[in-house]
Amino acid sequence: MSYLSLQDVSLSLGDTAILDRVSMSLDKGEFVSVLGPSGAGKSTILRVLTGSLAAQSGTITCAGQPLARRNDRFAFMPQRDALLPWRRVIDNLTLGLEVQGMTRKAARARVMPHLAEFGLDGFERHYPAELSGGMRQRAALLRTVVQERAVQLLDEPFGALDALTRLQMQRWFEQRWQDARWTTLLITHDVREAVALSDRIYVLSRRPARVIADIPVPLPRPRLARAPCAKAHALEAQILDILLHQTGE
Repeated sequence: MSYLSLQDVSLSLGDTAILDRVSMSLDKGEFVSVLGPSGAGKSTILRVLTGSLAAQSGTITCAGQPLARRNDRFAFMPQRDALLPWRRVIDNLTLGLEVQGMTRKAARARVMPHLAEFGLDGFERHYPAELSGGMRQRAALLRTVVQERAVQLLDEPFGALDALTRLQMQRWFEQRWQDARWTTLLITHDVREAVALSDRIYVLSRRPARVIADIPVPLPRPRLARAPCAKAHALEAQILDILLHQTGE
């Protein structure tokens, strides 16, 4: 039985159909990415999983139980960083841990060792408005993964970063994932990123989104510490071909 499962999930907003009988499954500890044309409804899937949108039909289970009884296992990073402007960086970073019931002192003790590797050392007393966009994105990612929840839901977590920082954060996340084996669902528009990080990749159609491909990525890890191999390039070309057919190009 899959650890996280969506079966025939459909959703419309007003007269606009967004999801059309979407089915996905993730095994425990699996890293799965979702790719699709812009506006296809990729982020909507995460909004359904976090409960901010309700599907009109279909079933969602986590660890064999209905989603409503298991979504406390999720850590979610939205596409926008969603840092609270009135809280200093350190208090934004510890927010998820404090919500779980951890004391502020214990939460800070967990967060502080990671500040340097995220490029945030010395900025913990700053407010979000004083950070660059890339720093805000790194703070949002740290706030998410430091919770060490069983399921990580990530909506383009590296999208706002420059190329070098993006690679550094991808390498860091791959290593952390290999150590922790979180069940991870990544929304991304970057085919190369999906191939580099994922065990499997779902490809969505144009809206209303349906799953049109479920592609395994049988490449050895770690992947980001080495140059992409011929098999990786072939997978990227296969996925790009599917996406180009969806956009009509």
